[in-house]
Amino acid sequence: MKYIIILGDGMSDYPIEKLGNKTPLMAANIPNIDKLAKMGRTGKFQTVPLELPPGSEVANMAVLGYDVRKLYQGRGVLEAASMGVELDNDDLAMRCNLICIEDGKIKNHSAGHIDSEESHQLIDALNKELGDDLVKFHKGVSYRHLLVIKNGRKEIKLTPPHDVPGTPFKDVLPVSQHRDADGTTKILNDLIMRSHEILNNHPVNIKRVAEGKDPANSVWFWSAGYKPEMKTLQELYGKTGAVISAVDLLYGIGVYAGMEVIHVEGATGLYTTNYEGKAKAAVDALKKYDLVYLHIEATDEAGHEGDVDLKIKALEYLDSRAVKYVMEETAKMDEPVAIAITPDHATPCALRTHTHDPVPFIIYRPGEEPDEVTEYNEDSVEKGSYGLVKDDEFIKALLGI
Repeated sequence: MKYIIILGDGMSDYPIEKLGNKTPLMAANIPNIDKLAKMGRTGKFQTVPLELPPGSEVANMAVLGYDVRKLYQGRGVLEAASMGVELDNDDLAMRCNLICIEDGKIKNHSAGHIDSEESHQLIDALNKELGDDLVKFHKGVSYRHLLVIKNGRKEIKLTPPHDVPGTPFKDVLPVSQHRDADGTTKILNDLIMRSHEILNNHPVNIKRVAEGKDPANSVWFWSAGYKPEMKTLQELYGKTGAVISAVDLLYGIGVYAGMEVIHVEGATGLYTTNYEGKAKAAVDALKKYDLVYLHIEATDEAGHEGDVDLKIKALEYLDSRAVKYVMEETAKMDEPVAIAITPDHATPCALRTHTHDPVPFIIYRPGEEPDEVTEYNEDSVEKGSYGLVKDDEFIKALLGI
């Protein structure tokens, strides 16, 4: 049997008054996902242990069955692997966002989803002015970049910018949690403050402001850690794999998991992403690999924007432009294909950030008796036969082990 996990990032939510106290999953027209719920078995998945932050780096590793309590080292190291940045054991790697600060407050975590061409010019300028033998910026995609500090210490409270829109930035600057980390904390705060003048005066941002766009006028650091020691999927479960995404984080997990990283033209991480191209790439990859991880980011970005209508649109695109194709094409394959659908975490529009709430999931394994659930949402799966699963119970249920 082959296996595919379709991961709708952050698609779980809370009831919303304007939707008649329905969640976006309840309000969206998702007939293909509902059909899969009727064919399969359902439940809820506590993807993130309560003692860890509910970030995508933790949740996606958990979906693949990794022991995140032992392996969690933050997001930066995973994105470093995706970007081909080789880390030494004493290198501290962390996410470096380009963000927009307005009137002293964090306006958004993405500088209006700045494109990669513009952001790369800004990162080059920061490296020229602020980089040295100990500190280096690495270019990523859109607003998502990387900072590496030689001999850095990670005992620092770093606040993800998507958690605090509207907050005065000075209230959430890096804070040392151990005196040994004081030097690293000072470096980070100094980089943030010095980045403001460099970025505000850069031609890219002058042009963005003239066009009415949000300027990328500050760097912001979060999710720091060291190189993790991860086994591959082959070592853990005897399976080969491939990952398809538009996000460096997922590619980094794939690198450490020994999976092929597949890039699809037009994959953006937004609701405008190339759903059809990603779905086709996933089906093609199933002909070569045992397990394919198809990650689609759009629902999470809509949640972070607090945009209910956009989240519903992203869910409906996921259903009609990706899930439908996967279901139809895998049904034609000679070897049976098990299909799972799950979020990594909830990203409620009302909160605009991730939460620890258990998320609804479906596992369809051809030949297995379905449960009584006939539609897919946060409430319906409460009656699912899997109940509440955690740790590696989801992946083992999918693989039948």
